[in-house]
Amino acid sequence: MRGKTLAVAFFEASTRTRISFTTAASRLGADTMALQAESSSLKKGESLLDTVRTLEAMRPDGIVIRHSSSGAPHFVAERLEIPVINAGDGTHEHPTQALLDALTIRGRKGKLEGWNVTILGDVLHSRVARSNIHLLGKFGARITLCGPAMWVPPELELLAPNIHRTARIEEAVDGADVIIVLRVQAERIHEPALSAEEYILGYQLTAKRLRLARPDALVLHPGPMIRGLEIDPSVADGPQCAVLEQVTNGLAVRMALLYHLIAGAPADAPHPAKDRSKCC
Repeated sequence: MRGKTLAVAFFEASTRTRISFTTAASRLGADTMALQAESSSLKKGESLLDTVRTLEAMRPDGIVIRHSSSGAPHFVAERLEIPVINAGDGTHEHPTQALLDALTIRGRKGKLEGWNVTILGDVLHSRVARSNIHLLGKFGARITLCGPAMWVPPELELLAPNIHRTARIEEAVDGADVIIVLRVQAERIHEPALSAEEYILGYQLTAKRLRLARPDALVLHPGPMIRGLEIDPSVADGPQCAVLEQVTNGLAVRMALLYHLIAGAPADAPHPAKDRSKCC
């Protein structure tokens, strides 16, 4: 991507995803121009469309966008001539997180097909959950959604085949091959929620509960983890947890996306990490 420029427009706070995309662009030799919502003209009343069109007028070769409104990246993509990558939109989706989770599962377990996958926590407000449901559902995963009833509504069962929900964590993790622990997203929760003590008692992934899963079950978390609330520290630091591998794989996935969407790679091009001459 030497000679290319990537616009990174985050209208919502982010650390991991923003740094991952900017590092991916840098590793591929691209320049970046960054917009942060708190210092942008949006604070002065400018519309989203005017903001991204202003960025486009600076002639970037692609744009990565995170926005608090569901559907914002799609809205932008329909109106710009450059590639638009969704880095998370509202409670809708987070596609690159699902891709890096899939890469982590395949790396640890050798394949994606047919696993028993438990998604645990605040599913309703989680874009990570939705993207994982769509992706893993395509590979025949048997998906169990578990969390407080208000965070796992019945309509979520319509997102993929072979999916069901339960409010009992012991039932959800029993026999699981993969457990995706979700962050309790206080910034997106508007209705009264459980107290921390009630959540820990009912839904924290502890070592005792993990023992109900398969002996080689994989534990994932999109981060940042709230140790002692969503996940017990002994699990977070245990051999079955792959959180740091997820971060590493996120960089690889985002490099690959930029390579294919912006660098003009042929459709059958290998992953850029396999050919250092193309990415360094």
